[in-house]
Amino acid sequence: MAKSLRSKWKRKMRAEKRKKNAPKELARLKQALNLDKKGEAAMTDVQEIATVVPADKIKKTDVDMAEAEGDDGKMDMDSKRNKATLLDENGQYPAWMSQRQAKKLKGKRMAKKGGAKSFRALVSAKMLK
Repeated sequence: MAKSLRSKWKRKMRAEKRKKNAPKELARLKQALNLDKKGEAAMTDVQEIATVVPADKIKKTDVDMAEAEGDDGKMDMDSKRNKATLLDENGQYPAWMSQRQAKKLKGKRMAKKGGAKSFRALVSAKMLK
């Protein structure tokens, strides 16, 4: 925004409003944090609401849960995929793969296999029609 009279006036008024409201805002923040006279938070309310558990006890339960899991964090794979072609047993590409990428992989596979015509030749012939 340019330095017009209106924007200068609004900026000045916002600054005055901040000065005026600063003590009230500070009091509200202190009340929200529930600070005592020394500036430290009172922990009595927190101890009434939550139960305090030692850190070593939490670590033990985490280790027990990791042992119970037993699969070392590997994902479950329902279908079997060929790692080279990324095709599953039904000849389908993964859902995350774009059609352009699938077409590119198919072209590489066909070119490697050879045959009467390569995949690129088929595609270019189709494009010329």
